[in-house]
Amino acid sequence: MNAARLATALPPDFVAITTDSVTEPFWQAAKQRRLVAPQCADCATFRLPPTPFCPECLSTTVDWPELSGRAIVYSFAVVHSFPGLPDVTLVPAVVELPDAPGARLVTNVIDIEPEQVRIGMELIVDFHPISDGWLLPVFRKAEE
Repeated sequence: MNAARLATALPPDFVAITTDSVTEPFWQAAKQRRLVAPQCADCATFRLPPTPFCPECLSTTVDWPELSGRAIVYSFAVVHSFPGLPDVTLVPAVVELPDAPGARLVTNVIDIEPEQVRIGMELIVDFHPISDGWLLPVFRKAEE
């Protein structure tokens, strides 16, 4: 019988990011272990991924409020092994952020048996090291 593998994130050297003026505030906040989301300063629409202008009113002004870190699983998949990493099990997920209505984030659910992940499950943010000293927002099952 195979031992259940907990879902994990990819090793740091497997994830690299690039930033620009639109995405830099998100990544700088993550480096400080804070989850933020871009919100239009004119109409208050949240948008993830970050975009140079608001999809609702086309404004280019943006605020970056800090969120609580809570999330809800909207959709997910289970990946058993990854090229070059046969012992890795990933649970990539799309999560809704209750503090940022309408915003969804693509992430990973970690430290859980994949069979336990469910749509609607409550999660809490954590941060996983990736290349070049950046931190990647990932999520764990919220305490009940």
